[in-house]
Amino acid sequence: MTKQTNTYDRFLKDFETLINIDSASENLEGVAKVAEFLKEKLDNLGLKTEITREGKNGVPCLRACTGSKNGRYDFMFIGHMDTVFPTGEAAKRPFSIANGRAMGPGTNDMKGGLLVATYAIEKLKEEGALENLAICVTFNGDEETGSKNSRPWIEKNAANCDRVFVFEPCRPNYRHVMHRKGGGVVRITAHGISAHSGANPERGANALVELASHIPVIHKLNDLDTAITAQCTVIRSGEKHNIIPDRAELVVDVRVGTMDEIRIVDEFFKKLPETNYIPDTSITISGGVDRPPMEFSDKTMELWEVLHTEAAALGIESSWISTGGCSDGNWTAAMGIPTIDGLGPVGENSHREDEYMELDSIIPMITIIANTCRKAVA
Repeated sequence: MTKQTNTYDRFLKDFETLINIDSASENLEGVAKVAEFLKEKLDNLGLKTEITREGKNGVPCLRACTGSKNGRYDFMFIGHMDTVFPTGEAAKRPFSIANGRAMGPGTNDMKGGLLVATYAIEKLKEEGALENLAICVTFNGDEETGSKNSRPWIEKNAANCDRVFVFEPCRPNYRHVMHRKGGGVVRITAHGISAHSGANPERGANALVELASHIPVIHKLNDLDTAITAQCTVIRSGEKHNIIPDRAELVVDVRVGTMDEIRIVDEFFKKLPETNYIPDTSITISGGVDRPPMEFSDKTMELWEVLHTEAAALGIESSWISTGGCSDGNWTAAMGIPTIDGLGPVGENSHREDEYMELDSIIPMITIIANTCRKAVA
């Protein structure tokens, strides 16, 4: 049995264990079980590990580090241990393999990535290269709900790191992620005056009509020439058909591609209440873009060239994409740290029951990550 075969077989065994642990974001004990499993593996590799409970919800987070270089680390490995699937999903459709693909809740997003990060460190250790590298691993437990509890913890650790690898799934045909949109939620509330809709409608001021009048204006914020999108997704108003509503609420999902576009969006919604369509009504605005875009710099491109070259050495033609989805890489890129995402195994269909991971990408991704770490710091 070759070393690669042994690695592959152990990876699959570990993968099955992780997939069969329910770890929905709200299932803190399930997330903690994932953390404990990975902690033991990283302990055995000689890293200094700790599991902490972060934020007001006490979200389990795992930190595992080699020795630092005067307090700094060459690389930060980021991953999340939570999934979007409810407790009971693992029993419903446990880990399985068919047609060269692994399936089960979290195979693609992103338990495969957690193991690639771990096994890349193992490979570096086996090759004697870990002695010359400083790596800090941070696996959090609430990414799928916005990392509200773990964000300060991520940023605190990232402040001492020179480069960041995020182990979200690699897209089919080895397409990694170099740019992600930032985003947030804007909530618009219209206030009016209630009245009987049949007997005395003239006494009312319809908050729903006021709110609806703003929707076409908001929709125009979508700009095909930029990365800005503003999608009106949820509207709520009224409880009875014969009462003019005095309150209506609209939720707008906003995405941006650059920090400058955040300012454009902020200014747009700041001015929105200045226009009024229905007498005696008004609107108020809350929320906004709270996750910055993941932009890349010249230093990020330099790191990409190393990774791209190492993939080519294995006969893999890698490329990179931009995506509208967010990850914890958004936080680190906004701090000015070169960040590359999509470094987990190749897969697709995240957040769906037909989510899968391509088994033949396991060894290549472990090798690419290990070799890139070694070459980038040489």
